Amino acid sequence: MRKRYDLDLLRSLQVLIEEEGVSHAARRLKMSEAAMSRSLAKLRVIFGDPILVASGRRMVATTFALGIRDRVRALVDGADSLLEEQETPDLAGLSPHFTLRANDLIVGAFAAAVLAALRQDCPGCTLTFAPETDDEPSDDLREGRVDLYLGASDDMRPEIRRQSLFPTSFRALVRADHPILSEGITPQSIARYEHISVSRRGRLHGPIDAVLREQFGLRRRVVMVVPTYYAMVETLRMTDMILPLPGIAIDYLPIRSMHLAEFEFPFDLPVVHSFQAWHPRRDSDPVHRWLRGTVYRVVRQRGEGLPEGFTPAAASAAGEGAVVWPY
Repeated sequence: MRKRYDLDLLRSLQVLIEEEGVSHAARRLKMSEAAMSRSLAKLRVIFGDPILVASGRRMVATTFALGIRDRVRALVDGADSLLEEQETPDLAGLSPHFTLRANDLIVGAFAAAVLAALRQDCPGCTLTFAPETDDEPSDDLREGRVDLYLGASDDMRPEIRRQSLFPTSFRALVRADHPILSEGITPQSIARYEHISVSRRGRLHGPIDAVLREQFGLRRRVVMVVPTYYAMVETLRMTDMILPLPGIAIDYLPIRSMHLAEFEFPFDLPVVHSFQAWHPRRDSDPVHRWLRGTVYRVVRQRGEGLPEGFTPAAASAAGEGAVVWPY
């Protein structure tokens, strides 16, 4: 007798494998735990495999379940696309509200341009930029709290779709008459002055410290940690501190009128690769396709000529291995 299962059961299988737990899977699909437990029981009979097994206090997917995860996801996504496939609707008559999660660097550099481009096609649309938090971006996307993530987090779950936007490197920002500008930019002079660290998690150290320590045997003094990139920009001119910032943030600042100056670090630092990410359930949604297509176009156009080495080839190669900078 041939084993039978419907799309809803396959969808439950996909989510059970990805969430590795009945309660989380039930919450994601907005169904009761009892109903999800019944689905798991059916799946165990159909496939002759437990699908999930206990590992300490949590459940983990079996080797068989992990082996079929990608194929199940492709089947469910393909079926969803049959239902969603349609021409882009008349955007001029819609009033969608989108929530994008991004840090202040992305918001400061691109938010106004993105909104202007979206409103050219859809005058009634509005945007909310949700702040970065300690919650994983994947969870926000899975549970529908945000429509699109813009950033460089390395915490993405495997099913989340990603598209590279731009690479950028870090430069230093200081007051315009900072003494380091006249005495010379060297690893030794950089280590002599106090630094500001940007980290929403309160981290003092990052890649700059690793390079100074491993290549030069030096240690910098981080005396202040702030949660956002732009938090200390306005008052930096009243201090002798050094503020490392992504180059794309500095390029959009009127640093001369702010009595600030910038300089390159005299050693190589890892490049940060930013991307946009969304949940696969939105792949074929025509309005969401338009949203992410517009964001991609605006960010790429405004990014050209800003971060050095920004090319389509570089962006294409930047989809994996994003670097998080806990300054």
